[in-house]
Amino acid sequence: MTSGKPFLVDFDVTNPNIARVYDAFLGGKDNFAADRAVVEETLRIVPDAAAGAAANREFLRRAVWYLTSVASIEQFIDIGAGLPAEDNVHEIAHQVNPGARVVYVDNDPVVIRHAQALTSHDRAVMVLPADARYPEQILDDPAVRMFIDFSRPVGVLMFSILHHITDEEDPAEIAARFRAAMAPGSHLAISSFRMPGPEHPEDRAKARAVQEVFNETLGTGFWREHAEILTWFGDWELIAPGLVPLPEWRPEKAPPACKDSTYYGFVGGVAVKRQDQSST
Repeated sequence: MTSGKPFLVDFDVTNPNIARVYDAFLGGKDNFAADRAVVEETLRIVPDAAAGAAANREFLRRAVWYLTSVASIEQFIDIGAGLPAEDNVHEIAHQVNPGARVVYVDNDPVVIRHAQALTSHDRAVMVLPADARYPEQILDDPAVRMFIDFSRPVGVLMFSILHHITDEEDPAEIAARFRAAMAPGSHLAISSFRMPGPEHPEDRAKARAVQEVFNETLGTGFWREHAEILTWFGDWELIAPGLVPLPEWRPEKAPPACKDSTYYGFVGGVAVKRQDQSST
């Protein structure tokens, strides 16, 4: 299912693109020379940077499995979904609940086309062309309002999206607007670049260097401090173990003893809106 709302975005393979660069980090095939050039420049600074993308994908899988099997979430909105890869949100959720509904949201035309092709015969999946920077495009879309019951808990997924929102675009406010629209029992899952703490000076310097590359090539990509990322969850209650490096969030095996350069620079967490909490 796809929203019938018209959506036009220029498609230019000569400029790198967030979704395609991420695909290239994962070793995918849906990318172009400009995207691979960003990856190559990043790998010159941080040779193990691809491990961060892989860790993010693993975090997505574990978080969605938790939300479906433990928290009993039956409907999801995946904001900034990115290009399909192994173990997509609806595939993970449907292993537990075949009727779980998933809305994939992205503003990239290539992402939208791939998502439509992957899910065209699945009535439990909707693909929405929209921009995360404008939450009302998503929350007020008539097709979304028919597909998602906002009086019941929703799993809001914001994997690797808020770190591409500029300070002027206010990622905290964007997250707050999504939280405010959700019923008690809803969960919010976020992964984000994090500036490593002062106890990791070499990793901090590498993060700053990669941030420069991203902003010069992609025009976006920000490593923010831990305390700022925490504000994106508002007053929702963080599920243990909290906001942590991705391999430390409910791992299926012990995190590696040897930490790579991206270990402390990429974090994730999941929070729940309790019955007695405010709208945010």
